[in-house]
Amino acid sequence: MQHGVLLITGASSGIGAATARAAAREGYKLVLAARSADKLEALAHELGPENVLTCELDVTDMEQQLAMIDQTLETFGRLDAVFANAGQSGSSGGFSSADHTTWREMILTNVYGVGLTLQATLPTLKRHKGHVLLTGSAAGRTTIPGSMYSATKWAVTGVGYNLREELRGSGMRVTLIEPGMVDTPFFDESPENALEDRDIANAVIYALSQPAHVDVNEILIRPTPPTE
Repeated sequence: MQHGVLLITGASSGIGAATARAAAREGYKLVLAARSADKLEALAHELGPENVLTCELDVTDMEQQLAMIDQTLETFGRLDAVFANAGQSGSSGGFSSADHTTWREMILTNVYGVGLTLQATLPTLKRHKGHVLLTGSAAGRTTIPGSMYSATKWAVTGVGYNLREELRGSGMRVTLIEPGMVDTPFFDESPENALEDRDIANAVIYALSQPAHVDVNEILIRPTPPTE
């Protein structure tokens, strides 16, 4: 799919920005969406604005999502792949004592926002037998005591599996990208023994670069355990 059009949500930093850089090197035209317009413009300037469309986007707002697709088609005439990457972290304290006020926005962004991105992009993607990629998490494959964030990523895993069944026979592909701990602005402090955002970007490019008959269903990426 070289020189296709790739849409990335949560593109202003971290995994999204790293994926934008990697995709630009592969020749993709890019639609970069996030809440931070200033960061998006800086990234577009870095990558070459002639091949980049930036869209200030709250993924929980369907009108904004649909407007983004209209802009995409007006600018590039097509959409070949979407990386639904926007997400938020949770707060400590478990279900017993976490700050419950942080849950609403996280759940809406991590689950509802993904659903809206899919619903907005699928009509266009279906016309080109496109590719959907979702940022899940290793946290969506294991049990973490008291973690609402992990629960949202379990939901993303379910979205990926259920979407793949919905699209079966359409020629479209669905890939779950499931990182372990990644050193990104997602965390307040840099975690030890963490992956880099470009490691996840490389996995996205790998899935996108496979021939049409190869559907990479899931990529689980964890840091190598430290040497003793």
